[in-house]
Amino acid sequence: MASESESGQEKTEQPTAKKLRDAKKKGQVPRSKELNSMTIMVFGAMGLLFMGNYMINHISGFMREGFTISRREVFSEQALLENFGSAIAEAMTAIGPFLAMMTVIAIFTPLAIGGWSFSVEAMAFKADRISPLAGFKRMFSSKGLMELIKAIAKFLVVASVAVIFLWSKADEFLGLGAQALSQSLQNGAWLIGQSFLVVSSTLILIAAIDVPFQLWDHSQKLKMTLQEVRDEMKDTEGKPEVKSRIRQVQQEMAQRRMMEKVAEADVIITNPTHYAVALKYDHGAMSAPLVVAMGKDLIALKIREIAQFHEIEIFEAPPLARALYANCKLDQEIPGHLYFAVAQILAFVFQLRNAREYGTEMPDRPDPYLPMDEEA
Repeated sequence: MASESESGQEKTEQPTAKKLRDAKKKGQVPRSKELNSMTIMVFGAMGLLFMGNYMINHISGFMREGFTISRREVFSEQALLENFGSAIAEAMTAIGPFLAMMTVIAIFTPLAIGGWSFSVEAMAFKADRISPLAGFKRMFSSKGLMELIKAIAKFLVVASVAVIFLWSKADEFLGLGAQALSQSLQNGAWLIGQSFLVVSSTLILIAAIDVPFQLWDHSQKLKMTLQEVRDEMKDTEGKPEVKSRIRQVQQEMAQRRMMEKVAEADVIITNPTHYAVALKYDHGAMSAPLVVAMGKDLIALKIREIAQFHEIEIFEAPPLARALYANCKLDQEIPGHLYFAVAQILAFVFQLRNAREYGTEMPDRPDPYLPMDEEA
C-alpha cells in the first residue's frame, strides 16, 4: 500500500535521481547490519581456519620464550624491556594479518549496498536522538518490531545449528584432553574454526532476506508524490515560461549574429520575397560556397535590406533559393548537387564586380541549371 505525504497525497512515484543524490548527502543510504555481521563472522571463521596453525605456532613460540627467563635477565631492566618488545613484535606478527583482513572487511562490507557516504549533516547533534520519548517510539515502531523479529530469528537459527554441530563433534572436543599439548592446540583451533564457520554460515540466510528488505524499505521511504516530482522538474529544468523566454533570447542572439555575417556574403539568392540565402566563397580557403545567413519572410526581408545597405548583389532565382533553403544548414557548405547552379551565379557576380571596377563589358545574366527534383 502506498504511503501518504503530509499533504495527504499518496507517494506512488519512485524517487528521482536528484532525490537519491540529496538523500545520500544527508547520509540516507541503504545499510544492512545483518550483511555486516555475516561477512565479518564468515570471513573471520575462514581466517581462523587458514591462519590458525600459523597464529598458534607464533603465539606458542613467543609465550615459550617469554616465560623462559634467566636469573640475570630478571634483574636487568634493559633485558626485560627487550624481551617485552620481542614478545609484542611476535604477537603482532602472529595476529597482524588476521586483524588487517578483518579491518578491511569491516570497512568495505557496508559499501556493498548504498556505496560510500560521508555526511556532516547526519553527524550533527539532534535532540530526538537522546530523547527517551523518541527512543520509546522507535522501540515500539514497526521498524523496532522488525528488528525484534530478526533478533529472535537469528538466535533460534544460530543456536539450533550450534547445538547440532557441537553435539556431532562432542567426541572430538572431549578427545583433545588426551592429546599432546601442541597437537591438542592445533586440533582445537581447527575444531573452533570449523564450529565458528558453520555457525556463522547460518547468518547468510538472514542476510539474504535482510538485504533486499533494506533496499525495498529505503526506496519506500524516498518515494514521492506526483506533485513532488512535478515541483522537482520545475526546480531542476526551470518553469516552462522561463524556458520559453530563454529559447526566445537564444534565437534572437543567433539571428543577430547571423545578420552580422550578411555583410561578408558575396551574393544573396532570393525567391524573390519569401526566401533569402546569403552565400560566401573564397577560392583560396574554401572547397565549396558557405551559407552565412538564411531565412524566410521577415528574416528574408531583413537579409535583403542589409545586403542593399552593403551593396551586395541580390540574385533572384526562386527554384534555387527554395532548394538552398530546404537542403542547406547555416555555417555549412552547400550540398554537392547544387554546386553547378551556384557556380553559375558566383561566376556572374565576380564578372559583374570586375566589369564595374574596370569598366569592361557587362556579363550576361545566367539562368542557373537546377535538377528538376530539387525545384520543389
